[in-house]
Amino acid sequence: MKILITGINGFAGSHLAEYALQQPDAEVFGTIRNRSNLENINHLQSKLSLVECDLRDPFSVKNLIGSIKPERIFHLAAQSFVPTSWNAPEETLTTNIISELNIFEAVRQEKIDARIQVACSSEEYGMVYPEETPISENNPLRPLSPYGVSKVGQDLLAYQYHASYGLFTVRTRAFNHTGPRRGEHFATSNFAKQIAEIEWGVREPVIYTGKLEALRDFTDVRDMVRGYWLALEKGQPGDVYVLASGRAYSIAQVIEKIMQFSEVKITIKTDPARFRPSDVPVLLGDAGKFRAQTGWAPEIPFDVTIKDLLDYWRKRLAGKKGVKSI
Repeated sequence: MKILITGINGFAGSHLAEYALQQPDAEVFGTIRNRSNLENINHLQSKLSLVECDLRDPFSVKNLIGSIKPERIFHLAAQSFVPTSWNAPEETLTTNIISELNIFEAVRQEKIDARIQVACSSEEYGMVYPEETPISENNPLRPLSPYGVSKVGQDLLAYQYHASYGLFTVRTRAFNHTGPRRGEHFATSNFAKQIAEIEWGVREPVIYTGKLEALRDFTDVRDMVRGYWLALEKGQPGDVYVLASGRAYSIAQVIEKIMQFSEVKITIKTDPARFRPSDVPVLLGDAGKFRAQTGWAPEIPFDVTIKDLLDYWRKRLAGKKGVKSI
């Protein structure tokens, strides 16, 4: 089976590559960009076929799809950091929507019989009222960031290409996921890195945060990519599924959990520079529909996820000579 993972060198992409390589007769291809950081997949490169491709360029994408002729496409590549979308809204919309459009058009024009999973996001829901939780697929979409808007565009485009052209698209609205290799700009990973640096004595014992009250539903990335795989194995074409743990933690609780695995004493300070122009107060998902369709459920406890994330940063710092504070 030929499997194409866009953004294979990213956080979720690298974990999905590991999972895909465990499947029988899997031949895994992945897109990278010029000067991409391949650190997340260094241990896999001998088993992967990497292709340099700018997904925003329709000619490059058509060549990619036509030459590989993938049977499964996992579209994970995106500008995925919400704060960046405020500073670069045009780039976020262009990268996320046009890249997906080019993939769909290439599959359609090349007449490729491929199943396509589109990694959508809980950020599409945006403003959620307390009485609307837990959030299902039927909740209204009220995105509160350019990133959220871009994911709504991807979501609806996937539906339209299924309805109009019969493409086998499955949309997964993933709620927050974290674990080893999570980018340091994302909250859980940023806190873990700060604590690891405090342990190393290269940072003052202070953790800087944004708003501590925001509630987020966290799933381990290794459970999440297993869900992505099942979405194409057992999901209905054209349909959309929420992937979530069904339990929400405040940012303050996340920090407390990380601290359970460290002996350092810290002070927590809010940093107004980390606040967003508008923030989603609560994201708590209901994955009942996806569970009924595929049998999927998260298996890795959140405490294990958090410890693995902290250990990931400890190992990274240990591997660097002359650790410097950020």
